[in-house]
Amino acid sequence: MKFLKINEKDNVAVALTKLLPGEALNTDTIPMGHKFALTDIPKGAPVIKYGYPIGTASRAIPKGAHVHTENLRTALSGTLEYEYCPETGSEESEKGDESRREGASAPAGSFSGFKRADGRAGIRNDIWILPTVGCVNRTAELIRDLAIRTLGEAYDPEGEVRILSFRHPYGCSQTGEDQENFRKAIAALAAHPNAGGVLLLGLGCENSNLKVLQPYLVESGASSSGRLLSLNAQDCKDETEEGAALVTALFRRAVKEERQEIPLSKLVVGLKCGGSDGLSGITANPLIGAVSDRLIESGASCILTEVPEMFGAETILMNRAASREVFDKTVALINGFKEYFIRHDQPVYENPSPGNKEGGISTLEDKSLGCTEKAGHACVSDVLRYTETLKTRGLNLLEAPGNDLVSSTALVLSSAQLILFSTGRGTPFGAAVPTLKIATNTALFEKKGHWMDFDAGRILSGEEKEALAEELFLLILRTASGEKAKTESAGYQEIAVWKTGVTV
Repeated sequence: MKFLKINEKDNVAVALTKLLPGEALNTDTIPMGHKFALTDIPKGAPVIKYGYPIGTASRAIPKGAHVHTENLRTALSGTLEYEYCPETGSEESEKGDESRREGASAPAGSFSGFKRADGRAGIRNDIWILPTVGCVNRTAELIRDLAIRTLGEAYDPEGEVRILSFRHPYGCSQTGEDQENFRKAIAALAAHPNAGGVLLLGLGCENSNLKVLQPYLVESGASSSGRLLSLNAQDCKDETEEGAALVTALFRRAVKEERQEIPLSKLVVGLKCGGSDGLSGITANPLIGAVSDRLIESGASCILTEVPEMFGAETILMNRAASREVFDKTVALINGFKEYFIRHDQPVYENPSPGNKEGGISTLEDKSLGCTEKAGHACVSDVLRYTETLKTRGLNLLEAPGNDLVSSTALVLSSAQLILFSTGRGTPFGAAVPTLKIATNTALFEKKGHWMDFDAGRILSGEEKEALAEELFLLILRTASGEKAKTESAGYQEIAVWKTGVTV
């Protein structure tokens, strides 16, 4: 098969390999992942892909021609009014809604993890060093390095307990929402179940100092976790030595913990894509969607974020809202993010990156319809604000931008212990939690095997989607039970906090 018409309503097809003129139904050369017209498309007419408009023709497009940025423009605009049109079976009773709450019964299934005092579970047991301000980023690394040297042979960099430090530039000179978001973010990280122990490292004079952070740590549960220690660098004669002593103490406690059988209802998986191409919505994202549905059916939860990459596909998610309340929260999520762009005098549709366009994505609608494939077909159980912890089992939507580092960190803040990250262009980035990279095409998987964990491009070679979904599901369970993702083995574990306002 050289090309694919995704939906019977489509007036374009996608090249599954590079097509020379006349090789299929095309009259132009069509790069892999790019679109060509299946019929004449008049100027101003909608271009249909996935069964939905991905924009309008900016000029007449003859049958067989390449359809891309030169002849296709977005139809997106500002905020909209939406009608509540729930799909059959998505409207839930209050009793049914409550059954998805944490602690309710769930189908059988388990992984091997670490039980936490707050009822959550970790799939890792690492020691995290979290600076409260960027001024002590390097200090955190020196503490990490000295603790590892002190532990000597007791420390295994590939073992169950690793010592990680996280850089960021924030914690001081912030105002308003930025400052509040940072404080909530650090508190959420300090309470994350994947951390077997946390050293919160302050400087002492910053806006978000340890004293100021205390109520946030109480609210997140970090203070009562039994896994949190703190240190102000300005209070010490030798902050590196004292910090290393605290970290080694956390390490010696964490190594005594053992994995236990944990029900899948305690697993939270983040859904993310980055460096998408024209095959993302055909291979990797639908595959992730199938696995997301299976995880949710098994009692686990999934979180979909990147709100700008819902624009143009948002009604699909709105129609799957579990209740009118969830629908209203979804509308507020979408329109609120558009207003965020408008406040900063930015167009709401300027999203596809140069790499996206080179890979065959032409408009934000094109990107969004492929992006939302990761959400499968489950009802939307809840909508989370940035830094808000998951409360309702099932499929959740999360407020965060499209930026890979920021949105992946947002998933971690909302309790994701693992992230499924699809990519058609490739990236070595890894979040603070295991980040499984799923290649949209086999060429990328073979070229960047040290980045990629799974090849979804095999769908194009005729492998059954159901068999690949089973394989990916089992990889998720193995990763949740301790198997390292490529990003972890390579040492790519990073955080980035969402900045929305003024820096003093």
